[in-house]
Amino acid sequence: MEQVTTVGIDLAKRVFALHGVDSSGRVVLRRTVHREALAELVAGLPPCVIGMEACSGSHAWARQFRGFGHEVKLMAPAFVVPYRKSGKNDGSDAEAICEAVSRPNMRFVPVKSAEQQALLALHRVRQGWIEEKTATINRIRALLTEFGVARVVLPNRAVHVRRGARRAGEGLPALARRALEDLLEQLRLLDERIGSYDRELQAQARASEPAQRLMAIRGIGAITAVAIVATVGNARDFDSGRQFAAWLGLTPRQHSSGGKSRLGHITRRGDAYLRCLLVQGARSVLHTAIRHTDRMSRWVLSVQARRGYHKTLVAIAAKNARIAWALLSKGQQLQTPA
Repeated sequence: MEQVTTVGIDLAKRVFALHGVDSSGRVVLRRTVHREALAELVAGLPPCVIGMEACSGSHAWARQFRGFGHEVKLMAPAFVVPYRKSGKNDGSDAEAICEAVSRPNMRFVPVKSAEQQALLALHRVRQGWIEEKTATINRIRALLTEFGVARVVLPNRAVHVRRGARRAGEGLPALARRALEDLLEQLRLLDERIGSYDRELQAQARASEPAQRLMAIRGIGAITAVAIVATVGNARDFDSGRQFAAWLGLTPRQHSSGGKSRLGHITRRGDAYLRCLLVQGARSVLHTAIRHTDRMSRWVLSVQARRGYHKTLVAIAAKNARIAWALLSKGQQLQTPA
């Protein structure tokens, strides 16, 4: 055990596989343990490098293992796959993780603090309720459509659905009217919960100095700023703004060979929620660009003229991601030249 220098752990629900090597690469540890015994086993190891895939529970384990004096590194599962030598099982996965974490050019996922995860939990729950709200509105529209109520079939905005549903509900049979009232009550509760989380996230943004700096960027509001700060943590973990944008999946996928550069669609890697927030914020920038004459607005309109609406949204989101990285990594305020 005292010779272990690098350990790969394949995380699971109940049974965990460990694969450890010494400084020369010789296998000195190959174990399978239950969840209850994992912490005790890792605590008994000499200080070493521990590699794990970034997945559910990995950040909590990483914080605990760091408390034992180990250096913990998390990797995207896609980066581990090439190092798997044979069929997929827990042992081969742990061995592949152990091999991947020792590569000098491997890219790692920053370990999040408990406070960062708590903020992201608010975002995830809020997003789930927004999706549930959309599903509830669609149920109301479908129910009324079944009874031939045409005036609420087309509008999809919540205010139109509520107004039309209340008027149309008076002519429905008693059972259908009861179902409609329950759906409207569910919609009201969801609005209250989403509004409560919005206010909490805005309060968190006001209390966060890095979030305040990010909110100076056009297209980044309180919710997006808090999400970036909570997700990124230390922006210096990224070498450049382009690497940060690539981590978010906002850069083109390359298929280049023979000196010819071929760029395709964006990769859509990384955090889909954060990427969605940046693209939604880009919509507001694009829709209001015609009212401004600053350099950013002129650039936005020129890109739209050359590339079209949707590619412009991605370009704005990628630019905002780079600006956000610069502000966080250098601790600077946004400079807005004319």
